[in-house]
Amino acid sequence: MLAEAVRLLRTLGEVEAVAPVLRSAPLGPSRRRYANGALVLASALEPLALLAALKELERRLGRRPGGQRWSARVLDCDIVLWSGGGWRSRDLTIPHSAFRARCFVLRPLAAVAPLWRDPATGLTPRHLLARLTRPRPLTR
Repeated sequence: MLAEAVRLLRTLGEVEAVAPVLRSAPLGPSRRRYANGALVLASALEPLALLAALKELERRLGRRPGGQRWSARVLDCDIVLWSGGGWRSRDLTIPHSAFRARCFVLRPLAAVAPLWRDPATGLTPRHLLARLTRPRPLTR
């Protein structure tokens, strides 16, 4: 499924880097494990047009609208970072609102864009991942 998604994403621009696939446990009610990845796409599309194209790609590959939030789905494409910095509209927020707290996003992101900077914190994906995964002392 991910290989087909990458193939279709090439119709939207140039795929410059693709991360290795990472398996992860689900968030929310789903019981199945997920395959997570990331890529760098150089595209002339503005963020809202890219989001619309991603949603169409999800539909082409079998994702159906509706259903329970965070339930199992065939494909979920998000715009995590954008070379233009931050973006906010009613339908889209870049950077993705939860990416800093999710290892399954940060690990593949660090593999394909290790030097990119989060426009809100100035930190790279590697730094954000290190902060999220560093050992912490037990509290009493």
